[in-house]
Amino acid sequence: MSDLKSLKRILVLGCTGSIGSSTVDIIRNHQERFICCGLSANRNENALKTLAAEFNCSATLTSRDGNDGIKALIENTNPDLVVNGIAGSAGLIPSMITLEHGVDLALANKESVVMAGPLIFSLAKKNNCRILPVDSEHSAIFTLLNQCGGKDNVDRLIITASGGPFRTWDSEKIRNATLKDALKHPTWNMGTKITVDSATMGNKGLEVIEAKRLFNFDTEKIQVVVHPQSIVHSLVRTKDGIVYGQFSEPDMKHPIIQALDWPEVKQNFMKPFDLTDTADGSRTLTFEKPRLKDFPLLQLAFEAARKDNCHPIAFNAANEIAAWNFIDEKISFWKIADIVEKVIAKENVWDTPVRDPQDIFEADTLARKLAGELL
Repeated sequence: MSDLKSLKRILVLGCTGSIGSSTVDIIRNHQERFICCGLSANRNENALKTLAAEFNCSATLTSRDGNDGIKALIENTNPDLVVNGIAGSAGLIPSMITLEHGVDLALANKESVVMAGPLIFSLAKKNNCRILPVDSEHSAIFTLLNQCGGKDNVDRLIITASGGPFRTWDSEKIRNATLKDALKHPTWNMGTKITVDSATMGNKGLEVIEAKRLFNFDTEKIQVVVHPQSIVHSLVRTKDGIVYGQFSEPDMKHPIIQALDWPEVKQNFMKPFDLTDTADGSRTLTFEKPRLKDFPLLQLAFEAARKDNCHPIAFNAANEIAAWNFIDEKISFWKIADIVEKVIAKENVWDTPVRDPQDIFEADTLARKLAGELL
């Protein structure tokens, strides 16, 4: 049995969600190198108590204790790494609290980067800690950049997208898509909101903004390609024109393990990837251009990334309001993009630079208000 002092101490925020549950399962299967020192959940108190008892660790319910509970949890558990699996904009403050405490952050909450990229990068630098991306696409790019010798050797980031459940649907059929249709993702098993975002390709748009900020690449050097098999999780093209990619089955445990083990690469309990390990011994991988007219949120996200300042905040906030109203079956599928487009069209409003958290919250609140008025 491993010496407790040699184990990496992992604090899991959002432990009952998709990312959190996968992280907990990894710790459960690798108790020789990880220890779960703390847990948080939003509302699922029974599941939280069960996990806290299993791992004999501290826990907090954020719907009751809020961000003060997360602050206390970090201070009381002394983690080596915090995994932020909290969904949506609610994950931003926990990310900032983690970095303020000088703790490495494994980040699945893309909104933290989309809304407050410059601020959280500054916090990480100030407090000498790292932000490790957990999104499969950004985890792949992070690894590929390191393996290709860094940013100076790379001229393009290529983010793959499954295309979602409507990849082969015609325009009219997409316009009339129902919530039930949108939740039938062909390759990934994810939470409700991110599955809807995948159907609109709004999620891929958020990933474009995140990639620009995480890796400090110009928007013009970021490309999205539709790859329906979800085997290649992203690619980079080096300056000599050669493309390198990362391949694995579509399981979020892979990028989570990479973040937990970083900077080392170790064997794990996941099945090693084999290109020919299929029923007929063959595998076909395809790539195609995204249909921007039928999935306008992707193009809107590129525009928000290019304009920067508060435009990404407005995109994210408007999308959250619209997507949740679609989930509540209060608006149509096509209305999601319509609302986002009208909110971010108010250019002079979103041109303000982000200097502190107050700027973020003011822009976020205004965008949500404007989106609400368009429902």
